[in-house]
Amino acid sequence: MRRLPPLLAGLLLLATACTAAPDPDPDPKPTGDRWLPKPGLAWQWQLSGRLDPTVDVPVYDIDGFDHPASTVKDLHARGRKVICYLSTGAWEEFRPDAARFPKSVLGKGNGWEGERWLDIRRTDVLEPLMAKRLDMCRDKGFDAVEPDNMDGYRNRTGFPLTAADQLRYNRLIAGLAHDRGLAVGLKNDLDQIPKLLPDFDFAVNEQCAEYDECGRLTPFVAAGKAVFHVEYELEAREFCPQARALGLSSMQKRYELGVWRRAC
Repeated sequence: MRRLPPLLAGLLLLATACTAAPDPDPDPKPTGDRWLPKPGLAWQWQLSGRLDPTVDVPVYDIDGFDHPASTVKDLHARGRKVICYLSTGAWEEFRPDAARFPKSVLGKGNGWEGERWLDIRRTDVLEPLMAKRLDMCRDKGFDAVEPDNMDGYRNRTGFPLTAADQLRYNRLIAGLAHDRGLAVGLKNDLDQIPKLLPDFDFAVNEQCAEYDECGRLTPFVAAGKAVFHVEYELEAREFCPQARALGLSSMQKRYELGVWRRAC
């Protein structure tokens, strides 16, 4: 989850993409039953606006609900691996399955309009709902999933969530993804990296440079697992030298996560 609220509700910025240099190995080979992204892969993260499939990077991260299987197929034809963005730790009123979530699992707002934290202790309710969402990612042909809002225990959710609750839920989501042949990324949740590293295939991080936390992501790189990283408030020139030294896949984005990017 991005740490600051969006600029204005409904803002969708469509600017010209700033592309990165092609990765020397643009189509990493899968290992076993799923794709395992390696450190240093360039990526594009676009969650708003009309999708631009022409950014010259080997990895795209796009909204799982908003895009049909044909979009994933097109990106594959262009040589991309495609990550399915889902919110697994928060409820979103605008999703087609929103009515399936009982009010008892809905907590406080998470800072984004129309979103509320979920009671992740209620796996009896949430596991089948999340399994259906991951079925959707698999059936549309995605290679991986980015489960968002996976650090509720560190926020004011309205529920007395503990670190143990979060570990159990995050491992549940990782297991559901792996059962479907999908790679899965750990979103933020830096404190639990030492315990969750074996369960996740890559990491997605926001603003580790701004908060002087990027060094905490190096266990993923050391394990041969990609860290897909963005900054919003810092200019690329301010964080790219460190990001490159650490082996992160880094770029500057705007909060609405439209087309625009400035890669390291």
